[in-house]
Amino acid sequence: MADFPKLMHTAIDTTDCRGLAEFYRQFLGAHYRPGDEPPTDGTPDDADWLVLVDDDGRRLLAFQQVDRLERTTWPEHDVPMQMHLDLSVPSSEEMERHRGRAEALGATLVLDRSDDEDEPLYVLADPSGHPFCICVI
Repeated sequence: MADFPKLMHTAIDTTDCRGLAEFYRQFLGAHYRPGDEPPTDGTPDDADWLVLVDDDGRRLLAFQQVDRLERTTWPEHDVPMQMHLDLSVPSSEEMERHRGRAEALGATLVLDRSDDEDEPLYVLADPSGHPFCICVI
């Protein structure tokens, strides 16, 4: 018997299930759960639930298709962010490199605190508008 539940993954709503899964797959170097890969036989990709796993097959993120998703207005609070991911890197150089990678994959910069002496970070929005931070830890 387990003492506590184990976190399986974090599920993220999106109006483009495959597109957002691809963004995070490429950005995090993750893989699709077996059976969730894009179709290669020409059939339509109508995925409405996809899961990404790490190199050891552990679940990382899931993506759920929704009809409508209101983008956060953060740092204003008209539409709160509700959830965000924090990702860490070991140096400012790596933070810069990964910011560039994220933007090349379709992310947009929301906040630049790269010059903060205590906690340098970037806040970016993924292609569906969900914020995520890249921090030097």
